[in-house]
Amino acid sequence: MPDESRSADVEKLLADEKAIEDRKQALIADLLKQKEAAIRDFDDKLAKLGHHANSSGRRRSHHKKAAAAAEVTTKAGAKQKA
Repeated sequence: MPDESRSADVEKLLADEKAIEDRKQALIADLLKQKEAAIRDFDDKLAKLGHHANSSGRRRSHHKKAAAAAEVTTKAGAKQKA
């Protein structure tokens, strides 16, 4: 009989764990929807003020372009042409 109570406790624990995980996923989904709505509202406000989003999608980067980084430094410190 103690085995039955233990298995019932385990089943209850697993059911509680699944319920918590389901609730967590629902909260995450709700938060993502709220974030999307807030971003959309902010974009609308910016558009009303005359700001237009950069449609080219180019962003500044601290990475060097491949053509500019033609020299490769080896472990010894000597520079070689790539």
